[in-house]
Amino acid sequence: MSKNLLEGLVKRHPDGFGFLIPEDREHPDVYISKHDMLGVMSNDRVRARVYPSRKGDRFYGEIEDVLERSTTRVVGVYSQLNEREGLILDSSKAWGADLRIFSENAMGAKNGELVSAEILSYPSARGDFLGKISQVLGDAEDALNDIHKVIIASEIPDEFPKQVVKEAEVFGTEVSESDKEGRVDLRTINLITIDGVTAKDFDDAICVETEDRGFRLWVAIADVSHYVKKETALDDEAYQRGNSTYLPNYVVPMLPENLSNGLCSLNPKVDRLCLVCEMLISFQGEVLESDYYEAVMCSKARVTYGEAQEIIEGVVLEEFDHVKENILRAADLAKVLMGKRFKEGSLDLEIPETEVLVNSDGIPVDITRNERIFSHRLIEELMLIANVTVAKVFREAEIPAIYRVHEPPKEEDVSLLQQFLHSFGAKGRVTGGKLQKKLTKALQEFRGTPQTQVLNILTLRAMSQAQYSADNIGHFGLGFDDYTHFTSPIRRYPDLIVHRLLKSLKYPAYAGDRMTEEDLASAGTMLSATEQRSVKAERQVISIKKARFMYPRLGENFEGVISSVAKFGVFVLLRNFDVDGLIRLDDLGPDQFEFDEEKLQLVGKRTGMRYSIGDSLEVTLANVSIDEGRIDFVLKDRIERQEREIDRDISLGDKRLRVKKKKSREHSLARRMKKRGSGKKNEGNSNKKSKSKNSNSTSSKKKSSGKKKSLVDILDERVSRSSKKSKTSRKGKKAAPSKKRKKKKK
Repeated sequence: MSKNLLEGLVKRHPDGFGFLIPEDREHPDVYISKHDMLGVMSNDRVRARVYPSRKGDRFYGEIEDVLERSTTRVVGVYSQLNEREGLILDSSKAWGADLRIFSENAMGAKNGELVSAEILSYPSARGDFLGKISQVLGDAEDALNDIHKVIIASEIPDEFPKQVVKEAEVFGTEVSESDKEGRVDLRTINLITIDGVTAKDFDDAICVETEDRGFRLWVAIADVSHYVKKETALDDEAYQRGNSTYLPNYVVPMLPENLSNGLCSLNPKVDRLCLVCEMLISFQGEVLESDYYEAVMCSKARVTYGEAQEIIEGVVLEEFDHVKENILRAADLAKVLMGKRFKEGSLDLEIPETEVLVNSDGIPVDITRNERIFSHRLIEELMLIANVTVAKVFREAEIPAIYRVHEPPKEEDVSLLQQFLHSFGAKGRVTGGKLQKKLTKALQEFRGTPQTQVLNILTLRAMSQAQYSADNIGHFGLGFDDYTHFTSPIRRYPDLIVHRLLKSLKYPAYAGDRMTEEDLASAGTMLSATEQRSVKAERQVISIKKARFMYPRLGENFEGVISSVAKFGVFVLLRNFDVDGLIRLDDLGPDQFEFDEEKLQLVGKRTGMRYSIGDSLEVTLANVSIDEGRIDFVLKDRIERQEREIDRDISLGDKRLRVKKKKSREHSLARRMKKRGSGKKNEGNSNKKSKSKNSNSTSSKKKSSGKKKSLVDILDERVSRSSKKSKTSRKGKKAAPSKKRKKKKK
């Protein structure tokens, strides 16, 4: 039996076994048994001995060594066991054991509090998975702890070491005159920033003028490389963070605040150092000339996207009269560049970002789709052309550099996407020819329809993940042969590398900032990973906030559309809120559903009922898990059917009970005819028992009223109320004959 060694990441299954995802992309995933997963946590990097099964259809593995631990600290709810120790439960099933905390390492944490803990020793055959609490976060149910919980679990550095803060504070709050010397002076040029309302770190400023040959564009970018030097604590910390992480109402910055929001940020009406890419662009969108250089600038205005859009649409905003023409020229240039880009085959995907609006207590008040307006595209186009121009400088200079690359999608993913488009009624085919053009054309057929968002999401899923690399393979999605990231060095470390490399070509003082291809390849891998870490954290926080937003709406009905189909159910995207949730297979109806992988459908074996992407459904919110950020729906008509069944059962129960009572009364009357004196006594005892039962029923209801409601609780309450009504009516009907009997006796 052939065996070989593979390295890769491990994913732990809740049942204890796991899968090795090899670093060798050509090798299939490897099954790891529960026994061999002992001491291994999800996302640990391991070395395993791998061998094929007898049939050769799958691979098995035995872990030989844990090469790198992915988790060094955890977050969870502390459970006090006794005076000596407590636990943080492995609720995610990703650790393989509960974390034991001895009382001397508990920092006085109380039972039920949310805590962060450092791992002292990892799970092993001896079971010594030990930890030490490093921070008590407080109430586990507090919405303000949602973000901190995810940041800690994602291992995103949130506090700057003292040495880093000290190095950042040395620069002060204003640009010194000596730092301005030798730079091109652009303080008289009408440079402005256009950003979001809540933005505080302004990386980029633009100015557009027209000449006989075309547009002259200045893209001025914060000169972070002037302050953040290699081989400093400040640079090391920025590299470890890799990028800033943006969460609802919270930012984990890459640089200390006095730099990110202060000295580096291109704030209005203050002098700032910048690195400029200046271009002369023809009226057809071709870059005729370009140059880059260090400069000093002074932003003439801080404009929001909304304000820029109003100016473009002709609204008069007096405070921006001095920059109005600049914005209008920039809009004209953006339209030219955008038209050229799409004509040459850039993919045009319209995927609105989810915006979570939270109050000061961390509680979400609305979940919306943040639709892009033209002013967003304006800035995007000017940044894209600057990034492309800088990437071409590296290629022509033939020096090792870091690029933003995007591989073409796999053939099978394109074929699957073609099936989706065809099932939705798309006329053309996307295979053959310029794929980006054909995809854009196919998506344009559905623009303005309810299927638009789903199709854009499906197209994005078919694409590979963009990443940073020293290998310039181009950017498929944008349709560029040369592309890098130059425009955001305050919040992205790859841009800082690009600035240093650019300067090394022009300024002798920066010659030492060149990097080898091996170092750039390593940086590309590292920085792609930190980017994905932040993306996952953002998604997790948004999922938790969505669940918290939906929790009070348990039992309510919504309209939605199926956004994804899987073996275990369908995901439904709501129309009114940017929220999606799962309808599990068992809740789709009284049938056995099979997954059609080619058509991505669930098909009922008995009824032939089909659930496909894009189908409209009415759903009821059935269950919400805030901690997991999970939302579950059920079909609305199924709930209504259950309610009808409950009403029917109650109705049938009443009829059966009435027949039984009637027979009982007839039997009792016959007995009383034989023994006249015993009737009253039996009736009195019966009434006492009835009252006792009623009082017990009432007290049990009082006990259960304080529980959190799920859809099951709501249905139970309905049954309880209906049962109470039927008991009351039966009690009334029972009382009437007794009065008649008393009258007859008199």
